[in-house]
Amino acid sequence: MGSGKYSGFSDVAKQAMMQPQESMLEVKNRKNKLYIGIPKETSFQENRVPLTPLSVALLIHNGHEVILESNAGKAANFSDKDYSEQGARIVYDHKAVYEASDIIMKVAPPTMAEIGLMKSHQILISTLQLATLTAECVNAMMSKKITALSYEHLQDEGGSLTVIRAMSEIVGATSILIAAEYLSNVFDGKGLMLGGITGVPPTEIVILGAGTVGEYAARTAISLGAQVKVFDPSIYKLRRLQNNIGSRVFTSVVQPIVLEKAITTCDVAIGAMRAKDGRSPCIVSEETVSRMKPNSVIIDVSIDQGGCFETSEVTNHTHPVFRKYDVIHYCVPNIASRVARTATYALTNIFTPILLDIGEQGGIKNVIWHNAGIRNAVYLYQGQLTNKYIGERFNIPCKDLDLLVVSHQ
Repeated sequence: MGSGKYSGFSDVAKQAMMQPQESMLEVKNRKNKLYIGIPKETSFQENRVPLTPLSVALLIHNGHEVILESNAGKAANFSDKDYSEQGARIVYDHKAVYEASDIIMKVAPPTMAEIGLMKSHQILISTLQLATLTAECVNAMMSKKITALSYEHLQDEGGSLTVIRAMSEIVGATSILIAAEYLSNVFDGKGLMLGGITGVPPTEIVILGAGTVGEYAARTAISLGAQVKVFDPSIYKLRRLQNNIGSRVFTSVVQPIVLEKAITTCDVAIGAMRAKDGRSPCIVSEETVSRMKPNSVIIDVSIDQGGCFETSEVTNHTHPVFRKYDVIHYCVPNIASRVARTATYALTNIFTPILLDIGEQGGIKNVIWHNAGIRNAVYLYQGQLTNKYIGERFNIPCKDLDLLVVSHQ
């Protein structure tokens, strides 16, 4: 793939762009005024909001308008007053946000009711969550000519999935703090302090997975003085984790005998194994869990993909734990919502520059054209499906985004 202006496009699209064209005077990008809508989340226990009040102030200072549904930021401890003082327009009707906006910013995927409120040719920026996506939702958005971008596929300049990484850092560090809570007497745990003190052996933590979640869990656990063991099938990931942490930790590929011994003797086991598509690998059997020490803690971060432990069952923030074989299981799929304000700051750092670029470059079309990281996140473009995986899953015809963008230039 060549570098330069056409980098990231298919060969067919490049050839189309290189055809002789009529000579035209250079026309500079026209700055657009954006009408950005932030509806209140209706999904169960979704506490995050895409933009903070200070980001709203920056957008308004650049000539854009932000329409916020009342109490949209309440769960993240941002009041309507915080937003209105920075210039946001507060509305009290869910429908009014969709009617007044060109761009809808959400955290959770849209429900069928919310898609019904959307206008033709609107832009949606939200999570996609392939596991819960339905053909009905896809077809409803296609019929309204929606252009939709997913958080999960946004890439930064280095090619990493920027939102996924930010949320994984939060979840990794938070999982250790949750473990510390459930080891204490307050939550009927062992009564251990995570990490121990002088003369007292440190707590043992086993982390399954050496990705971003595993790395930040290991960092936090080590900084608290715990003894950490990390397992992952990939030698590359284990080596990268050791290099990033900067200190030697116990690492091992997933060997059943070694893993089983570590799990049955540890105080905390954290499941952070992810699958690119489909279910996460279930590598700890029910029989192994039954032999864990009483009042040990399992935190299954991968529960949204099925979980790493055979005994895992989905829980929520209201009832986050259950006991099985006298082992405390914490299996909440949306851990980042537990620290919604921090998660909101992480999200706003990613989305504010994107929204400013959309306005500066004269619309979403030009941003998609110039930015490969944003182009990677587009799964619907003006009602045309551009995500091959979704197309194969629901048997919906899929178009090449490169050619669609070229044809609309």
